[in-house]
Amino acid sequence: MKRILILIDYIFAPKLVYAHCDIPCGIYDPHEAQMAAHTVLRMTRMINELNIDSGKSVESKNVMHQISRLTKVKEDHAEIVKQQIRVIWGDYFKPEHLEKYQDLPDLVFKIMKMASKARQEINEDACG
Repeated sequence: MKRILILIDYIFAPKLVYAHCDIPCGIYDPHEAQMAAHTVLRMTRMINELNIDSGKSVESKNVMHQISRLTKVKEDHAEIVKQQIRVIWGDYFKPEHLEKYQDLPDLVFKIMKMASKARQEINEDACG
């Protein structure tokens, strides 16, 4: 069996290839970051729409549970925004982009800070 595998490796030996980046250009798409940002905003709105009382009723506990779940989704999606923007910033943007769009570093910085603020707060202003 080992000889067969060696023979297959010899006949179908992998060829050395070169690429200018780790993923072919053109597949970087901000869609996932945009959807995550919309989710953060929607979760914030849903939390703000809940009637919160400090009672110990089952309904109050269910509302607190719902807030916990919505907050988890909100925070997870804010992190997705940051992760996706980091990938686009690190892998896609080239010096030519920075020359053409000189406000790009500031925009990326603001997106990252806004995503962090949206994780920390429950208000739509924090979501941009």
